[in-house]
Amino acid sequence: MTRILFMGRKKVSAGLLEFLSAQSGIEIVGVLTDSHLQGSPTTAVAKRLGLPLYTFDTALEAMREGRLKYDLGLSVLYWRKLRDEFLTVPARGTINFHPAILPEYKGTGGYNLAIMDGLSEWGISAHYIDDSIDTGDLIEVVRFAMDPDTATAQSLERESMQVLDGFAKRLIMQAVESEAKLPTFPNIGGEYTSRAEMEAMKEVRPGDDVGRKIRAFWFPPYDGAYVEIDGQKYTLVDRRILEEVAPKDSTSLFAGSADA
Repeated sequence: MTRILFMGRKKVSAGLLEFLSAQSGIEIVGVLTDSHLQGSPTTAVAKRLGLPLYTFDTALEAMREGRLKYDLGLSVLYWRKLRDEFLTVPARGTINFHPAILPEYKGTGGYNLAIMDGLSEWGISAHYIDDSIDTGDLIEVVRFAMDPDTATAQSLERESMQVLDGFAKRLIMQAVESEAKLPTFPNIGGEYTSRAEMEAMKEVRPGDDVGRKIRAFWFPPYDGAYVEIDGQKYTLVDRRILEEVAPKDSTSLFAGSADA
């Protein structure tokens, strides 16, 4: 029996939690999710399944007091940097699923940078967590094709989550069946992008490829690529995106003319 501490928040994390709870040989001893939100899809699944819920701090306290013991940690789009007992308690480590290609794209803003950099493929990385961010030894990176000339951050995220779901199910079951950590390779190089740096990239400046920048930061309801006028920021949108978000029964004269 493999005891797992599961960490995650989004819809794909909730689906994985439900999948793992139904597998033999697995005991979910705790679920760590957002404490700064009223609820998340992962919280809802954990409550429905009767699984113990923790915040970052209550999990640390439980580990220090010996009340929370587990063999393997799983981080699926969990938002906080793990430290202290999170790194030392699980004998088989903690696996993080990072929605970007490692080692090249560490930190936040991967979807945005993939489009800005004109990449023709994107990927999901699995690595063991260490005492920094996205720097632990890599287990596997799966890649898939993308079109940098049509993708938006929103569409790339949607496709990435579909890939992550299947990849994570396969790799987690491999980790569960293994008596030790999975084979790894070095996670060396690449660049780390902070949230502040990503936000600064959104401003449209002279010489920018405006269409590409609009798509790279299109992820409503968050602010996208913008221009600033009299101290006010205005998010930009192009015709193609307008056509995509328009109601299907729209009587717009421009329907079907996204390239016009």
